[in-house]
Amino acid sequence: MLPTYVLARDHLQRAAIILQGTDQRSRQLRSIIERTIGLMDEYRPEPATRAANVLELNEYRHRRG
Repeated sequence: MLPTYVLARDHLQRAAIILQGTDQRSRQLRSIIERTIGLMDEYRPEPATRAANVLELNEYRHRRG
């Protein structure tokens, strides 16, 4: 997981803790933050695809033996 991703999630968790007010606006903001954290937890990046004409150097070395 990327360090910026982890940092962003940490900031959102801290913001949710700070928003402990009982007023409607605080509850709405906390709900939005908690849903965003949930979406971040569900996110699974897809493996990067490479062009068909590109060969990894280590793969090339391994093939040449």
